[in-house]
Amino acid sequence: MPSIRAIAWEDHQQLMAIYRAAVLSCDPKLYSPAQKQAWAAQASQLTEPLTRGKGLVSCGDDGSVLAFALREPDDRLSLLYCHPQAQRQGHAQRLLVAIEEQARQDHCLALRTEASFVSAPLLRRQNWTVRWREELLINGVRFERFNLWKPILQGWPRLNSSNS
Repeated sequence: MPSIRAIAWEDHQQLMAIYRAAVLSCDPKLYSPAQKQAWAAQASQLTEPLTRGKGLVSCGDDGSVLAFALREPDDRLSLLYCHPQAQRQGHAQRLLVAIEEQARQDHCLALRTEASFVSAPLLRRQNWTVRWREELLINGVRFERFNLWKPILQGWPRLNSSNS
């Protein structure tokens, strides 16, 4: 089973490479080449969030980093990416469980995120609720994404599923 540990400063370059590779490998039915290039160009802007946020990596048996997740600020899942060769092996799911537990320990009432067409299905399977769909520009290229939410602490009211 892969190990999960906190993100270290030494991981940052590798995490940017994973981000870029994951984005560029997205299904062409979901994202055009222009969208993937615009999105992947954001990798160079990850140093500051990786430094400020609270994140975890999922490592392979040899200790190599295969996936990562970041909360920044504390109540927002801001990044969740998996290297293309390690996708569909449970890394992102295990990271989500660990990030939610970390948020619970930090007394976060709920987590929120903006998710791509790639990650939204996984989040929905993990009981995240879509609040709305939104459009944005990344490097001048139009994208759509989902705004999702999940209560973390017991007793927090759930959104009505008819709102999704």
